[in-house]
Amino acid sequence: MAHKPKTIGWKEVVDLPDLGIHGIPAKVDTGARTSVLHCSHIQLIKKGRKQFVEFRPLDDLRHPPNETYILPFHSERKIKNSFGQEENRYIINTTVSLFGEPRPIEISLRDRSGMEFPMLLGRSFLRKKFIVDVSRSNLSAKSVSNKR
Repeated sequence: MAHKPKTIGWKEVVDLPDLGIHGIPAKVDTGARTSVLHCSHIQLIKKGRKQFVEFRPLDDLRHPPNETYILPFHSERKIKNSFGQEENRYIINTTVSLFGEPRPIEISLRDRSGMEFPMLLGRSFLRKKFIVDVSRSNLSAKSVSNKR
């Protein structure tokens, strides 16, 4: 059964429960195909025959900083950055929580230091799940706090 798309604003606060990270400011970006998370120290590592991505999410915004995560390598993609230049990025699969509901998401990892939002929610995540009302913001957080 298809669910009716929920309305979200131009910016939202999201959680990445699998990573234990909560309260991430995210810009809803219908111009971006892929969602992206600010990380540093991004590298591909091998453990036995399997590949993993090692990274530090939000490291200049989090306390304690320098917490390193290792997740299974999903893929590597050429993605155009905001300046129109192609770059290779590692992609991970994880879960994002909006409106108190966990949903699967593919996220590219990139150093976004200096950007206003440490996370972007792209079209491939938004499609068929959300309608964006650019005149509103933080609808997910308001919805969750109203349920308490």
